[in-house]
Amino acid sequence: MNLAGKTIAVTGAFGVLGRAVASEAEAAGARVARLDAATRGEGGDLVFEGLDLTDEAAATDAMAEIARVSGGLHGLVNVAGGFTWQTVESSPAAVWEAMFRINLMTAVTASRAALPHLKASRGAIVNIGANAAGRAAAGMAPYTASKAGVARFTEALAEELAGSGVRVNAVLPNIIDTPANRRDMPKADFSAWQSPDQIAKVIVFLLSDAAAAVTGAAIPVTNGQGTL
Repeated sequence: MNLAGKTIAVTGAFGVLGRAVASEAEAAGARVARLDAATRGEGGDLVFEGLDLTDEAAATDAMAEIARVSGGLHGLVNVAGGFTWQTVESSPAAVWEAMFRINLMTAVTASRAALPHLKASRGAIVNIGANAAGRAAAGMAPYTASKAGVARFTEALAEELAGSGVRVNAVLPNIIDTPANRRDMPKADFSAWQSPDQIAKVIVFLLSDAAAAVTGAAIPVTNGQGTL
């Protein structure tokens, strides 16, 4: 896919999937802005560390700076998120609030902050949902409820932006093959999982002009394994 001349913002850019998306976008010719709540001591005029993406003022300032430095913003990938396994009975309100904050509100706030710039460039937003949100298993309620919110947010925003030139889509992975997941589930069949690079390729396609007719879609990226 060709992203030459485009600037793409990636939230959660220091995580495994975020790094894969940033690398794939750069390989396609994009200039990538990296945003993350973590602090890694990385330099660069398009690296935003320690950024609370639920802080509207901070997110707005970051997107404005990206557009200023790059001469525009053409895409946003909302990778920032987290996971917890807790039953409904054992999960206090704070757990639910944390899941909705990191999985849904980061995407909402970053998207709102980026919208003026994406409207100017007729750009694209790609959100990271979860295939498991279609039917939650035991212990998955806080996580999948927040990811179901991402899917509905994607659909609503795509409808709101119809005719504006801004496209909004989501990808729905199953378990992602990361070192942390392998450590937490050592007896699992890793071949049923998706690699970050596989998911990143789908995301870059959705950012590209080749996907100009696609908006409001929730695309499973499951390696043919169904819901895990």
